[in-house]
Amino acid sequence: MKKRVFLLTMALTSALSSSHLFAAEKLRVYAASSMTNAVNLLVEEFEKDHSVDVIPVYASTSSLVRQIERGAPADIFISANEKWMTHLVDRKLVYSDNVTNLCENELVLIAPKETSVTLDLSKGEQWAKLLTNERLAVGNTMSVPAGIYAKEALETLGVWDDVKTRLAPSNNVRMALALVERSEAKLGIVYKTDALLSKEVNLVSTFPSDLHTPIRYPVAKLSDKVVAEEFYTFLKSEKAKDTLNSFGFEVR
Repeated sequence: MKKRVFLLTMALTSALSSSHLFAAEKLRVYAASSMTNAVNLLVEEFEKDHSVDVIPVYASTSSLVRQIERGAPADIFISANEKWMTHLVDRKLVYSDNVTNLCENELVLIAPKETSVTLDLSKGEQWAKLLTNERLAVGNTMSVPAGIYAKEALETLGVWDDVKTRLAPSNNVRMALALVERSEAKLGIVYKTDALLSKEVNLVSTFPSDLHTPIRYPVAKLSDKVVAEEFYTFLKSEKAKDTLNSFGFEVR
C-alpha cells in the first residue's frame, strides 16, 4: 500500500512539474484605452503563432505611466502621447532605442446618435449656444492624452473660454465616449477610432491636425524577454499594420 501511495505521489509531482515547465510564458502589454479593440485582435493574432499568454492592461496613458513608475511588470507599453513616453525615458524606465512610433490617430467631435448637430468649430458663440445647460465630454485636460489634445485644439480655435466651464472630464477617452453614447453629454471630443467603433454616436466634425500636437502612439519594449522582442517586432509587421488600419489608425 505504501509503495502505491509513493508511486502515486511521484506521478502527481512529475505531472505538476511537467505542467509548470510547459506552461505558456506570460507577456504583459500595457496599452492606452483607445487601443483596446485593436490590441485585443493583435494579441489574438500573435498568440496563434506563439506559446505565450498575453495579458493586456488598458487604462489612460497617464495611469499606466504611474503604474510603471511604481514597478508594474509591463513588458510592452503603448502610449497615446509622446510626452508621456518621453517622461519614462527621462526617468530611465525606458531606453529610447526601444521606442518606435506605432500609429497615428485623429481628433473628432461627436454627438449622441439621435441628435442632429451643426457646428462651425471656430465659432465660440455656436459652442456656447449648443452647450447651454449641457456638457462637453472630454478626457481630463491635464493628464489624459485625448483631453490634452482637445484643449490644444480648442485653444488654437479660440473657443476654449467659451467651453471650459461646460466640460465633463473623464479618466480616459472611452469614458468620455460612453457619456455621449448614454446622452449624458450633448457633445464629446474623442479619437476617430473610438467614434468609428460606436453605433451610438454621430461624427459631427474632424479637427484639422494642425490644431493640436500630432496624435502619435509610441510603443516601447520594457523587458528583456525574448517574447517581448518578438511581440515588439510583430507590431511593426505588415499583418499588424493591416489590423491597425482596419480600426481607423494610420500607420506610416
